[in-house]
Amino acid sequence: QVQFVESGGGLVQPGGSLTLSCAASGFRVSAFPMTWLRQAPGKQRELVVGFTTTGRVRYAESVKGRFTISRDDVKNTVTLQMNSLKSEDTAVYYCNIAGADRYWGQGTQVTVSA
Repeated sequence: QVQFVESGGGLVQPGGSLTLSCAASGFRVSAFPMTWLRQAPGKQRELVVGFTTTGRVRYAESVKGRFTISRDDVKNTVTLQMNSLKSEDTAVYYCNIAGADRYWGQGTQVTVSA
């Protein structure tokens, strides 16, 4: 059974940092291109950053230079390091396999506010 458990969200002031973690089970994160997505209130879910099938990383323009994705093949986790956070980064963040839509975790809420 494929499962994702996202954690690490919270309330942070603009300019602050957060580190999100995604614990995956039922498959190996090393075998698939993993991504982080987010969904803000009233908006569609969007790609934030993710690995491609060739091992490169693609970023949403809005997070370039601020967010970094990494993977721990031993722990089977994917991490999202978020720096210089802005109010528009407020959303529920999810991890998933690129292009997959069948299984979703509960997400983790990130709120950027003064």
